[in-house]
Amino acid sequence: MAQITAKLVKELRDKTGAGMMDCKKALQATDGDIDAAIDYLREQGIASAGKKADRIATEGLVEIAINGNDAAIVEVNAETDFVARNDQFQNLVKKIAEHIVATKPADLEELNNSEIDGQTVEELMKSAIATIGENMNIRRFQVESKTDNDAFGEYKHMGGTIGVLTVVEGSTDEEVAKDVAMHAAALNPKYTSADEVSQEELDQEREVLRNQALNEGKPENIVDKMVEGRMRKYLEEIVITSQPFVKDSDKTVGEFLKGNGATLNTFVRYGLGEGLEKRNEDFAEEVFGQMGQ
Repeated sequence: MAQITAKLVKELRDKTGAGMMDCKKALQATDGDIDAAIDYLREQGIASAGKKADRIATEGLVEIAINGNDAAIVEVNAETDFVARNDQFQNLVKKIAEHIVATKPADLEELNNSEIDGQTVEELMKSAIATIGENMNIRRFQVESKTDNDAFGEYKHMGGTIGVLTVVEGSTDEEVAKDVAMHAAALNPKYTSADEVSQEELDQEREVLRNQALNEGKPENIVDKMVEGRMRKYLEEIVITSQPFVKDSDKTVGEFLKGNGATLNTFVRYGLGEGLEKRNEDFAEEVFGQMGQ
C-alpha cells in the first residue's frame, strides 16, 4: 500500500477543495492514486462540496421544532434566497431541527457527528451541497426546555427570515407565548431582564451618555441626573419586559405577561445572516463564473 504523505493529501485538497480527512480517506481507498482519489471524492459528492465551501452563505432559513417539553431553534444558511425557497432545502432544515430537539446535542461538533438515518449530519449536509449546488452550513442552534405548567411560543417571520422561541412560565397559554415571540421579532430586544445586562455594558453606556450630555453643552451639575434618566430609557429599549408591548403600547411586555399570570423565562431570537458579511457580486459575473468563462 502506498504511503499517504501530508504532501499528497495537500495536493489532493488543493485540486478538489475537500477537507483534509476526506482527502486522506480518498487516498487510502485508492492506494495513493490521486486521479482515482479525485474521482472517488466526486462520486461521494465531497469534491464539489469542498469547492463551494468558500462561498459566503448568508441566506437560508431559521426553523423551530417542538417535541413535548423540549424545543429547538436552528439557523441553516445557504447562498441564495432561491435555494431557501426550495422544498428540498426546507425539508432538510426541518429534518435537522427535529433531530436537534430529539437528541439535544451540546454543540455544533456534537451535532455534526450525530446520525440521521444512518449518516452523520456532516455527511448529510455534504450530500445536500452536492445535490443542490450551493454552499450550506448549520450556523447555530439552541435547545430550551419547560415544564408541563409552562408554554413555548414560536414565531417565524416571512417563512424563516427571523425566528423567535420563547419560554413562558406560569401559563400554558401558547398564544400568550407566541405574542411575546412576535414582539421580540419586531423590536429585537437583547435581554430578558435588566439583571442580565453586564456591569461593563452599563458603565460603557453611561460613559457614552455622559460625554454626549457634556458635548451638548449641558451644565456639569445636571449631567449626572440626565445620564440616569437616559440610562432608564436605554434599558427600556434593550430589555424585552420593559418595552412597550407591540400589540398594546399602553402596557409593557412585563405587564402583559403579568396580566395573564405569566412570566418570561427566556427568549431566543435569530435573524437570518445577522452579523455575517453579505456578498455583493455582479450577477453577470456569477453566470459567467458558473459557465467556466
